[in-house]
Amino acid sequence: MDVRTFWLAGRAATGDSELTVTNPHDGRAIGRHSVPTDAQVEEAIAAAHAVAREAAALPVHVRAEALAHVSRRLAERADEIAHLITAENGKPIFWARGEVNRAVATFRFAAEEARRWSGDVQRLDTEPAAAGRLAYVSRVPYGPVLAITPFNFPLNLVAHKVAPAIAVGAPVIVKPAPATPLSSLLLGEILAETDLPAGMFSVLPIENERASALVQDPRLPVVSFTGSAPVGYAIADQVPRKHVTLELGGNAAAVVLSDADLDWAAQRIALFSNYQAGQSCIAVQRVIVEQPVYDAFVERLLPAVSGLVTGDPADEKTQVGPLVSEAAAERVEQWVQEAVAAGARVLAGGTREGATIAPTVLADVPHDAKVACEEVFGPVMILQPAASIDEAYAMVNDSKYGLQAGVFTRSLDAAFRANRELEVGGVIIGDVPSYRADQMPYGGVKDSGIGREGLHSAMEDLTYEKVMVLTGLTL
Repeated sequence: MDVRTFWLAGRAATGDSELTVTNPHDGRAIGRHSVPTDAQVEEAIAAAHAVAREAAALPVHVRAEALAHVSRRLAERADEIAHLITAENGKPIFWARGEVNRAVATFRFAAEEARRWSGDVQRLDTEPAAAGRLAYVSRVPYGPVLAITPFNFPLNLVAHKVAPAIAVGAPVIVKPAPATPLSSLLLGEILAETDLPAGMFSVLPIENERASALVQDPRLPVVSFTGSAPVGYAIADQVPRKHVTLELGGNAAAVVLSDADLDWAAQRIALFSNYQAGQSCIAVQRVIVEQPVYDAFVERLLPAVSGLVTGDPADEKTQVGPLVSEAAAERVEQWVQEAVAAGARVLAGGTREGATIAPTVLADVPHDAKVACEEVFGPVMILQPAASIDEAYAMVNDSKYGLQAGVFTRSLDAAFRANRELEVGGVIIGDVPSYRADQMPYGGVKDSGIGREGLHSAMEDLTYEKVMVLTGLTL
């Protein structure tokens, strides 16, 4: 089996040890990669720090063309990359193809935003004392970015950190999830084909225990993390003076109001509670249904769930594959069993085979059960009736998370009320909370994080405003 190199300051490199990546579905080894030494990690940091000024001064056309090149090459290698994602992540090939397509778009959007990235001009002679003065307001990168990425979208969530960094002219060091480093290493291979200066990017597949040194290094003033809330906030606590952005967890709610299209709602909720085996921070977890349509909705939901195809993620027909590991599946199984012991009823699923959890629907779940108040990150949903729209929206907000929510309704009043009242970063009307367009602002409130992704939003998040005042002008 070939050993993949990692990417050190833009060039292929090898360390003095190797790790094996396995397929979550059947446990077979699907790849090996070299692991950077401590000295090589230091070299990557030093290179990012050294190139920061050059990177910030790169002409826009250089940044934009590099991003466009990555987009084109991802599209050309889409089938290869999709199969790699499926092999290392266990994501069904159907969803893996979608992830590659999204990454293609993410880099394309970044190239477009880079070409539009410019300053603002303000006349200051609105007061007599400022006659002849003009302000030019530009945005400047804070500096090199440390991007810590998760396993569930091993390509596109890396893209959402790398692409905006390059677009604004910030060097970026990627520390991928240990379970799924191969997709980011392939992305590094494509980045190495561009004309970006040495030091502009590194991809360092190191163990989680070694990430603290990267987090704390003052030469990396920005830490962009996607993952669990406890880890994210621990990072923020370590470096209170750094600029930290956190895309954290959720236990996303889908509200089904009495005027909803119940067939559409049932099909979408069934699919998007279980897509990626539920390993998405905006997978449907809590389903809140107005009481008058509760029974009719459940009659539609359960057949939709049981009709999902679970199995080998390499099979084109499979919709639900394994979790990232058997340990992850055992945790989800335990949470379901705890809920049942506390009085919950299993309406569908509830069983485990290896790393695969059958799509699970629970009712009568106690409020304090983990499957109700924590992030399951597995193919489990809970059903909750609501007496009214007032109660439904209050139930959405009764959570320490606030990433996105979906509201199935035909009422504009209900839609705008949801936008006013729901304590989340995004409200999806007429669909599941799992909808995300890669160019839109994306992020949460409460324990769901700090900052926003989406190319333009992320570019703003990685930069600060800088003002130059011109004096003595005739305006």
